[in-house]
Amino acid sequence: LTMHLLLGLSLLLGIAGASTETNIVVVLVDDWGWGNNGIHREDPTSQASLETHTPNIDKLYEEGIELDRHYAYKICSPSRSSLQSGRHPDHVNPLNTGVIVNNPDDPVSGFQGIPRNMTGIAEKLKGAGYKTHMVGKWDAGMATPEHTPMGRGYDSFYGYFQHANGYWNKQGHIESTGDVDLCMNRFTDLFMENATYRGGVLESGELDDSCSGSDEEDPSCYEEYLFKTKTLEIINSHDTSAPLFHFHAFHLIHTPLEVPNSYLKKVDEMIAPFEFDDAARRNYSAMVYYMDEVVGEIVDALKAKGMWDNTVLALMADNGGPLYLPGSGNNHPLKGGKYSDWEGGVRTNALISGGYVPQESRGGKYSGLVSIADWYGMFAELAGTSIDDLKAESANDWLDENNLPTLPPPDSVPGMFDSITSLSTENLHSVLPLSDQAIIKYPYKLVTGIHPYSNWTGELFPNCTTVSDENLVPWHNDSHLFEFHINWSNDEEELFRHLWGEDCGDEGCLFNIEEDPAEANNIAGDSNHIETVTELRGLLDDHRSTLFLPAIEL
Repeated sequence: LTMHLLLGLSLLLGIAGASTETNIVVVLVDDWGWGNNGIHREDPTSQASLETHTPNIDKLYEEGIELDRHYAYKICSPSRSSLQSGRHPDHVNPLNTGVIVNNPDDPVSGFQGIPRNMTGIAEKLKGAGYKTHMVGKWDAGMATPEHTPMGRGYDSFYGYFQHANGYWNKQGHIESTGDVDLCMNRFTDLFMENATYRGGVLESGELDDSCSGSDEEDPSCYEEYLFKTKTLEIINSHDTSAPLFHFHAFHLIHTPLEVPNSYLKKVDEMIAPFEFDDAARRNYSAMVYYMDEVVGEIVDALKAKGMWDNTVLALMADNGGPLYLPGSGNNHPLKGGKYSDWEGGVRTNALISGGYVPQESRGGKYSGLVSIADWYGMFAELAGTSIDDLKAESANDWLDENNLPTLPPPDSVPGMFDSITSLSTENLHSVLPLSDQAIIKYPYKLVTGIHPYSNWTGELFPNCTTVSDENLVPWHNDSHLFEFHINWSNDEEELFRHLWGEDCGDEGCLFNIEEDPAEANNIAGDSNHIETVTELRGLLDDHRSTLFLPAIEL
């Protein structure tokens, strides 16, 4: 009897002292195209499907819930700032600026990234008893220690601060971002923060690029190998008496398109008898495969640790795939890509999986609108803590007294996690702004102004036609020399052509994205939709009045 009583108590209290709180693991993929995801390839025997090898992620969809209408911002830093802060991108960091931008008149918001007095999700969860760790790309501010991951509540960080670096040498590279920075792209951007050290990575083997030409299976100086190793170390050494919040932010699939030789050989073998006719598409395919294998290893580690059954794994992309060269993403059949508000730029791959997902909902699809800002609220609710940001509210008193822009509250919609996991058909977002140029009131979407990359690609993109015809090559639209924007041509007509531009004007283009997900039929001129256009333009104007642009307002 005593033995049975002790066994019952041990189950109630948690076996071996394991926490009964839900572990949360976030996997963020960079510049991952809609068409570069295996579940969006219809014919498994086609070359496009064979080039898109994501078996581990496919399994997560099968055992979890697909978020069919997950919307992020059209570029990375605003999306990442939104995810960490719970604010709509336009309410935290709508400008994808470089790290040296500074407004000395505003010590709270006058820097790149998240304003220093906004509470990050890691800080929220740390206050709820979670162990919090991050590995990979940050890109949400680095001006002061408070702007870094550790300043935002992470117990440890290993990764890089800026938009991108080299996978091998960890330095800036014009093919990484299209920029030349003040350090002439020689700044080594690989850092670590923990209880005893905050600074650049010191291990020469982690900074060395001598293995870049290696034919090893998984070269140890490849940046994603380092990130994977750190994440697995964190999971394997985690004390399960406390819940874990771990954020793994891939550099993949962002430029520069660098990947171990072994993975190039693997994808060549996988698509046989087909062959790649474009080197960048081949690299991108290999990088997607590498990313998928890392996801599989993370899942295996959680299972081996006995944590999977009490874990929510959230996986998403920060924006659509880039169509410019050498970005080489593919969002087929959606229109557009990164830097545009077309569906291919903002409707991103996303899922929830893990043992915590209800059995009856596994393999399901949630079709309601989900914003990247909603994760903040979902994670806070899982941890049993409020999304209210008392630190921001306190700062607002001082900001208001000094005539500085006040900090918006979190925008996460309450109840989103329950809505998703119950596969509810209710749309919790009655209206979802995408930027100051686009807005959704489902099923209608209004797009205004000029947008680059306003085109549709085929299943195989880029291809030999793309790179051989000078008039078809899509240029990058966001290059800088230091902080000065550079256009690749002074001829506006030539520039517009190579950016695949489209101008919807102030009146806007209107689409029914339920019936027309590829945005091929602009119905703004239809007399039946005059009131809809007027209503959405009014809603977009309302959103524009809430934009958080402190450096511009001064």
